[in-house]
Amino acid sequence: MYRFLLTPRWWGINVFVLLAIPFCIFMGSWQLSRFEARVDAHRTADKQVETARTEAARPLADLLPVDQTTSGKRATVSGRYAKQLLVPGRQLDGHDGYYVLTLLRTDSGKALPVVRGWLPGKADASRAPAPPTGEVTVTGALQASETPGDNGVSAQGGLPSGQTAAISAASLVNLVPYPVYDAWITLDKADSGMTAVPATAPDNSGLDLKAFQNLGYTGEWFVFAGFVVFMWFRLLRREVEFARDAELGLVPDEEAGRPTAAV
Repeated sequence: MYRFLLTPRWWGINVFVLLAIPFCIFMGSWQLSRFEARVDAHRTADKQVETARTEAARPLADLLPVDQTTSGKRATVSGRYAKQLLVPGRQLDGHDGYYVLTLLRTDSGKALPVVRGWLPGKADASRAPAPPTGEVTVTGALQASETPGDNGVSAQGGLPSGQTAAISAASLVNLVPYPVYDAWITLDKADSGMTAVPATAPDNSGLDLKAFQNLGYTGEWFVFAGFVVFMWFRLLRREVEFARDAELGLVPDEEAGRPTAAV
């Protein structure tokens, strides 16, 4: 009854199944490991942000370029405040508002974007406090340049003059006539009645959409493995039923031994 398993057709089916199941399990396990790695990175990043708050501030130059190990670290830098911009569409504690962003000209000739604080409501330059004059030394959490469209950062264009959607060197270099650091800091203590903006975990270290995509792909690959097994048993049962019917003379046997349904 099971002689059909020795036919070339079933040899091909069996080889496919024996290769497909381990492959699906491997891919599912790999996607699961990527999800677990993101979970671990998320925990590590949260701890890093918390730990950085109690660490002594270090000179900005010692922490550049910004990566996952330096993001959130407290940096200190001196300079003179220059152009001020507003970053609309930023939430804090569930409330809509905007950041007050001021560029700090340093002795290197570059400017460091400094988020001096957050204000509620729609972006209004008349409400944003003017920056301190003269030489200042600021201390805050170092952050990597934002990417428009990622992690809730707006990719909106056509903003009014004096506003920017993203805090990034690529965006700001088009708004000021001097080079800009590929980084920014948020002050430990906000200026002039504004609310301090907390530091965020570095990119690719949180439980974002990509992380849950990995988890979804994990489920898909294991479902594929189960589907392959299901289809193999279904085909096997069908062949057995055909073979049984052939033995009973209900359907004629073909030369290859595969039964066909009677008309």
